[in-house]
Amino acid sequence: MTDMPTWEEFMTPTLYVLSDGITRHWREFQPLVAERTKLTDAQKTEVLPSGNQLKYQNRIGWAVSFLTNVGALERPQRAHYRITDAGKQLLKLFPNGVTEHDIKVLGEDPTSPISIYQSTSARKNITEAQSDIESTAMTPIEQVQDGIERINADVAGNLLERLQGKEPVFFEHAVVQLLLAMGYGGTTGKGNATQLSNDGGIDGVIDQDVLGLNRVYIQAKRYADSDTVGRPDLQAFVGALSGKADSGVFITTSRFSDGAIQYAKNVPTRIILIDGARLTELMIRYGVGVQVSETYKVVETDEDFFA
Repeated sequence: MTDMPTWEEFMTPTLYVLSDGITRHWREFQPLVAERTKLTDAQKTEVLPSGNQLKYQNRIGWAVSFLTNVGALERPQRAHYRITDAGKQLLKLFPNGVTEHDIKVLGEDPTSPISIYQSTSARKNITEAQSDIESTAMTPIEQVQDGIERINADVAGNLLERLQGKEPVFFEHAVVQLLLAMGYGGTTGKGNATQLSNDGGIDGVIDQDVLGLNRVYIQAKRYADSDTVGRPDLQAFVGALSGKADSGVFITTSRFSDGAIQYAKNVPTRIILIDGARLTELMIRYGVGVQVSETYKVVETDEDFFA
């Protein structure tokens, strides 16, 4: 897949789409900008790491915000935009693409109708290399989410290392706690690890109802990264489930072999496989084995306040 245009690269196409002077709602002109930039179907469906917004819409949004800030676009009413004379001049000067730096230079020219971007001075403490990468590649929201993703990746690696370093019984209790945090266990939140001496291949049981009529059975394998859960491990788990349940959850700190994955797909007993990567992702999402160290708020202008 080709690279998604940066937010800077969306500025000129946005000006072209609005160059006819018609006032358009952002929902109307964003697809036109996507069409002009020849986005692929894959790019049109690509989302931010948070999953709550399409990436191309986010980048067009930042381009529109920047262009409005410097006077190239104006917003006559909520979520509606149109090009200004300054925007038309900007398009004439840079028909093949404009950058933040180009606009900054124009903004510092007293004869130019382009205004200086108000937040430019706040960026002076960023190193030149960081500025080049961040301003041309990602929007601020993407930068924040990318940073969180990198932090989570580091934490995930540490979680696996810590789990692999603990005794098996600790891991079994940890996975039971995770499934309870995910909502398994119903309103009672009841679950426990089985006795090591008599688990029969089952390491944990969660009661989904007060009487324990509906249960989730768990197998937990605390393996090193170099080890792989194979088909025989799953066959043993399915055998342990015989007469007890028609489904179960198999969790490991390592990974599953292709044979094990294929076996889980074809066996009548439904087996949910959770490998090390998925395990740590779920632990971070549901707050098991981790704690919040910092909280940041991302704000935006309340359009209703100014309506």
